[in-house]
Amino acid sequence: MSKKQRLLFNQIYEQCYAMVLQMCLGFVKGDKDIANDISQEVFINIWNAVDKFKGKSSYKTWVYRITINTCLQYLRKEKNKKQLSLEKVEHTLVSDIKTSDNDPNSKLYRAIGKLEELDRLLIMMVLEGQDYDTISEVLGIKPTNVRVKIHRIKKRLKKILDHE
Repeated sequence: MSKKQRLLFNQIYEQCYAMVLQMCLGFVKGDKDIANDISQEVFINIWNAVDKFKGKSSYKTWVYRITINTCLQYLRKEKNKKQLSLEKVEHTLVSDIKTSDNDPNSKLYRAIGKLEELDRLLIMMVLEGQDYDTISEVLGIKPTNVRVKIHRIKKRLKKILDHE
């Protein structure tokens, strides 16, 4: 890896770490430990691919795509794991309750976690402050479709939060 690529990686890390972590938190319903692990995996993937970045899009869009793919890979792996035993489920529920008492965002992350994968991604990008054009470019859909989807997602989130 050239010095230029190392500098690019460092710049990407400094500018995008918070965004990547925020996206990962949304995918894993606010579990900070898992989000940190996935974020680390994202930057390993970026490190391994930094020499392939061609500049056809902004590097932030490129990082979003890598983050999304890494999160989706994690979710697919989790689906394939064996079912938890009853004792582990009870322990997890108790841990979630304790965590939610300390973390004001946990209710929102749990609600986001109940959305479909694409909807989770979309709302996390909105929460990150991305404009519709960027979201459109990352997801490959028209900006008008982004607006409609965001409106529907917000309605679903409100419904989920009202029922919790």
